[in-house]
Amino acid sequence: MYEEIDRYVLHLIEQSSPERTAWNVERMRQGRPANWNYIDGCMMTALLSMTEITGDRRYFDFAESFIDAFVNDDGSIRTFKAEGHTLDDVNEGRVLFPLYEKTGKEKYKKAADFLRRHLDAQPRTAEGSFWHKQIYPNQVWLDGIYMAMPFAALYEKAFGSGDYSDIFNQIKTVREHMRDEKTGLYYHGYDFSRQAFWCDKSTGLSRNFWLRAIGWFSVALADLLEILPDSEGKTGLADIFRQLMADISTFADAETGMYWQVVDQANREGNYLESSGSAMVAYAMLKGARLGVLPAAYAAKGKKTFDGLVNTCLSFQDGALCLDHICLVAGLGPEDNRRRDGSYAYYISEPVVKNDAKGVAPFLLCYTEVKRLA
Repeated sequence: MYEEIDRYVLHLIEQSSPERTAWNVERMRQGRPANWNYIDGCMMTALLSMTEITGDRRYFDFAESFIDAFVNDDGSIRTFKAEGHTLDDVNEGRVLFPLYEKTGKEKYKKAADFLRRHLDAQPRTAEGSFWHKQIYPNQVWLDGIYMAMPFAALYEKAFGSGDYSDIFNQIKTVREHMRDEKTGLYYHGYDFSRQAFWCDKSTGLSRNFWLRAIGWFSVALADLLEILPDSEGKTGLADIFRQLMADISTFADAETGMYWQVVDQANREGNYLESSGSAMVAYAMLKGARLGVLPAAYAAKGKKTFDGLVNTCLSFQDGALCLDHICLVAGLGPEDNRRRDGSYAYYISEPVVKNDAKGVAPFLLCYTEVKRLA
């Protein structure tokens, strides 16, 4: 089956171009034109990892041609809308660093500078945390840590002065406010202002533990622990990461090793074992064990989850592999979209799709970590 996964990925990129990708189900459903976005960014990150682990240049070549279609010679990014102050739009920038290192194209460094300036202008809460988007004032979402912090760390490492204190402080703020002491799980969102309709007016927290949000946070921590140089701040991040992996592992499905869409509500009517978040948690465990941050036993936990994904969510359709059980999207608000209220009913109501990059890319990242075990 593992050999079939390689063919599956190549099949996806053969069907794709910068203007129309086979994995961005959300954008295709909405009939919107191609743009610079975190979904494709996740996939490009996965493809570069596939090249690294397999040595197959086809993955790299596709990622390079894809990014070239959006990055102009002066470093500006086609379709990028700075006025939205959207952390999601920073994520795709993390692939600029390996592309610059491998090709030497100056436009990749210029684009990294462009995104760093954009991040410098990002609105913040009074505590210093980035707003998730301009339309979500004073709101911190777990997703945003993944969208912004690995890029910020890579930029600082490549072109900055080596000051990672902002990254450490923002993650410590998330740990302080968004972790539930009873379960060890992290809530999806936190509103510093306590004004959002979905938040608890005393704590500012949303109501439930959405798997993919915790997955994004887990992947961010694992990636940062690989990027960052040793320091007291990194030691603190490692402690946060170890505790999260220990806590979430207690919610794994006993049979498959996968995790539930609403993490702590196993077997509740409507809940389901979700593939994207499961892949993210498995990736974090596998990578954490490889880096020596987690005990070696976590590699086996991550591998069990990956095998559960293969056995439960991967199938043949029309001669190609298909990844199923992917939550298409979930969020909190904004004010004019009160359906997105953070309730259990909301999280299980979002469409479940196949072959979307928010599931495919984490699955492939997880796969590269499994291949490193060999």
